Amino acid sequence: MTDLPSTLIDKFQRRVDYVRLSVTDRCDFRCVYCMAEEMTFIPKPDVLTLEELYQVSLAFTELGVSKIRLTGGEPLIRNNVMSLIEKMGQLQGLDELVITTNGSQLQRLAAPLLEAGVKRLNISLDTLQPRKFRSLTRHGNLDQVIAGIDAAIAAGFKRTKLNAVILKGRNEDEALDLVNFARDREIDLSFIEEMPLGLIDDHDRALSFCSSDELRSKIETQHSLTALGDPSGNAGPTRYFSMTDSKSRVGFISPHSNNFCHLCNRVRVTVEGRLLLCLGNEHSVDLRHILRSSDYSLYKLKRAIVDAMDIKPEKHIFDNSGKTEILRFMNMTGG
Repeated sequence: MTDLPSTLIDKFQRRVDYVRLSVTDRCDFRCVYCMAEEMTFIPKPDVLTLEELYQVSLAFTELGVSKIRLTGGEPLIRNNVMSLIEKMGQLQGLDELVITTNGSQLQRLAAPLLEAGVKRLNISLDTLQPRKFRSLTRHGNLDQVIAGIDAAIAAGFKRTKLNAVILKGRNEDEALDLVNFARDREIDLSFIEEMPLGLIDDHDRALSFCSSDELRSKIETQHSLTALGDPSGNAGPTRYFSMTDSKSRVGFISPHSNNFCHLCNRVRVTVEGRLLLCLGNEHSVDLRHILRSSDYSLYKLKRAIVDAMDIKPEKHIFDNSGKTEILRFMNMTGG
């Protein structure tokens, strides 16, 4: 059984060394761009167990993946998730174990996460106004999240970054406030164009879409931005800009206006074990079926992952009409 490669290469000669692994589709928030207010979640028997999630992590690291990001939903509300994180923190070859979180649990978990081997955190923060925060998240408490951000900074992660999704008519007037919040704390901030995933009724995506170029123009009325080049494997899809008078960087993730598909080095695994080869396409492989088969072996799981590289598409196609053919919500996709 030595026919498996040591690295994952797709048919477009892109090396896949980054996996976004969802540990739950559930969340303590209901952000308007991520899920419907009344959600139907995946039945618990269909969700991968913590041991199955670890097997997936082990398979990918043995195939040359050096970075795994844990996502959700909100990953830190999964019962006993710290036991999984502690095991993953010891995986050979995993250089970066990172987490995307809404920040609600960080006051109590920031220090334990760092001790378990988590290197970096991405924390969602779309507004600094308490009422607007409550409206955008439907359930969230802004003070709790800001306290979590400060706890993460105090813990001393290699890097802590904020993510903000900007919607016209909702929070586009806060772009500069968010930049200045990040500057005050000497952390990075990325602005993300809304992804057209799932059928939502909260807002019209075509009318709410705010491009990275629009946001950059707003920010440059106050701060000069210097481009730091194309996205890299470590930065994911973010195009970063520096500011001469600050350690903070401002990033833009632009799946609509300036996509990064030719540089794509990542795949996703949903919480029910579906290996998604592209965020904006439905190409996928059922890993749960392999994990739960009577003749399961790590080799068979790795073989399926290797073979899946042949169906990774060249690119996604999003437009600004607000229409979507991808019916899964972002919480089901995995961050």
